[in-house]
Amino acid sequence: MSLAVVNSCVLMGMQPHAVQVEVHIGAGLPAFSVVGLPDTGVRESRERVRSALQSSGFNFPVARITVNLAPADLPKDAAHFDLPIAMGILLASGQLAVESEHSPSVPLCIDQYMFAGELSLTGALLRLAAPVAVTWSAAKLGFRQVVVPQVCAEAAAQVSEVQVYGASSLPQLVEALLAHELVCALPEQAIMAGSDAVGLCMSEVKGQQQARHAIEIAAAGRHNVLLRGTPGVGKSMLAQRLITVLPELSEPQRLDVAVLAGVAGRSEPVDTLPPFRSPHHSASTVALVGGSSPPKPGEISLAHHGVLFLDEVAEFTGRALEALREPLETGGVTIARAGRSVWFPADFQLVAAMNPCPCGWLGHAVQHCLCTPERIERYRAKLSGPFMDRLDLCINLKVEADVLDATAVMESSVQIRKRVECAQAIQHQRQGCLNSRLDDEGVALYAVLGGDAEQLLRQCVRRWGWSGRSVQRARKVARTIADLAGVEHIQTEHLAMAIQYRG
Repeated sequence: MSLAVVNSCVLMGMQPHAVQVEVHIGAGLPAFSVVGLPDTGVRESRERVRSALQSSGFNFPVARITVNLAPADLPKDAAHFDLPIAMGILLASGQLAVESEHSPSVPLCIDQYMFAGELSLTGALLRLAAPVAVTWSAAKLGFRQVVVPQVCAEAAAQVSEVQVYGASSLPQLVEALLAHELVCALPEQAIMAGSDAVGLCMSEVKGQQQARHAIEIAAAGRHNVLLRGTPGVGKSMLAQRLITVLPELSEPQRLDVAVLAGVAGRSEPVDTLPPFRSPHHSASTVALVGGSSPPKPGEISLAHHGVLFLDEVAEFTGRALEALREPLETGGVTIARAGRSVWFPADFQLVAAMNPCPCGWLGHAVQHCLCTPERIERYRAKLSGPFMDRLDLCINLKVEADVLDATAVMESSVQIRKRVECAQAIQHQRQGCLNSRLDDEGVALYAVLGGDAEQLLRQCVRRWGWSGRSVQRARKVARTIADLAGVEHIQTEHLAMAIQYRG
């Protein structure tokens, strides 16, 4: 046969697209061309495929070879097209006889497989940059059998909807296909603790009962938090331990995190703990939100289903902080570039930390603040009103004597996590989502206030001029406090605590 079609895929943002690798071998002067908007890496596959076929003992056709990556208007920028191109050449040249719509007489059907893999010049299959992203895309596109390099087959098999087959080299794959001896890979075991959270526990935080309670509330409802305090009071310590009291990720959530990491060009973690991202305050807007060309996810997307910690938040550029406003509301971000627009999920929990003033000692019992009122005002004004309006809890930490009490026994992360899991289970059973993700209709339905509580909230609106967003967020926090207390209806004390924590 002179024409063969092999299935593959490409991922644009978080949108998978099926790609048909069409290989035609025709008469004419010897040539090898790849069309269909390939980038430089895909165009270079011609030399890799040629050498891999010859090194593996196959004949490279001395003819005019045309490879079309359909659809032609979709940019292709992945090196995993080497394997489907090589398979297409073997099929089109008759060196691999399998069943397809072009030759239905052979018992093995190639159309049911999707292929992805990079070839070395020796014919060996190299590790994919994002194996989980490939199989996740295959599952979304309806494929149920995927062939990938053996070195990453276990990682790719994390997607339970597809059967993943591994191959170490091109000759071994051809032999296994003809003999019907493809071996299904088993998924590798998930890591039970993230590298950033190994050995961390809330019991190490001495004192700070109010801040510990606020972190528990934030974890139970996935509320955004601002921690303010003098240097060394424990702001970063509390933030780093937040993920230790959060429930473990479900399988779909783990896959989302792994796919986003793969798209960003990072190693794909197989982790049951939520991700914890802590970019330096010198990070640019593109680093936080995403961008580049082709568009890549930023820190807010890498923190999807987890925590984004902005230490020294007042030192970030105003442009970078303002770019977080829309993702905090929508749970996603759209990166628009000339000729291309992609969407990345960004459902993260924001934890920010800052000093009370530029020198850091405002309000300290012993150290004296040397900042002028104008300088303090200028420092705090770096956080705009719209940004502050999206923070649910603002906690002021102070130095406490308990920090020197080595005999003080504090609750561990395991104990707190049990209460957080119970509160989140109540929320999912009642409304199908966590309290922080309630829309206005959900707040009106599930965060109903009694007469005294509603009167208290009206007083806050009149006194501080709260916006509608501030009112709704205070009601959501009050709903979370009531859930932690195991109370069906929001009481006045729950709302009062939410108002106090809002600062």
